[in-house]
Amino acid sequence: MKTLTSTLLIIVTLCLFSCKSDKKSDQDIDNGISKLIRGEFILVDNAGVIKGKDFIYGVVLDDMATQLNEKTKPLKREEYDMVPVVIQGVVKPNPEEGWPEVVEIKEIIGVTKPVSELPTKIKASDTIQNSANTGHEGHNH
Repeated sequence: MKTLTSTLLIIVTLCLFSCKSDKKSDQDIDNGISKLIRGEFILVDNAGVIKGKDFIYGVVLDDMATQLNEKTKPLKREEYDMVPVVIQGVVKPNPEEGWPEVVEIKEIIGVTKPVSELPTKIKASDTIQNSANTGHEGHNH
């Protein structure tokens, strides 16, 4: 009985350790490791950025970046508003000028409405602008 139990234990152990998975991990993409990235996204002209608490990545401008931009547009309150996003992407060294690292977006996980307050904008009134343009009136020299 002990021999049968020992033999079964050896067979099960060998099966478990010999059955290595040759499948490529979903995380291994284009020889880089895909990771979950949470940050704020903006795409202006021909430049995209994702900014997190302790990083800033340029964004590889491809179809996925375009899709992310289209999803964030309706949530922007103004042209230069950054929108919170969660993506799966591969971070790589930037071969061009700009940010030291870029992220290639592999999957868009989520996009949410910005929660931070917009900066306060102060507009000068017409009377202040007109007096500023007329010279030194009102000054005691």
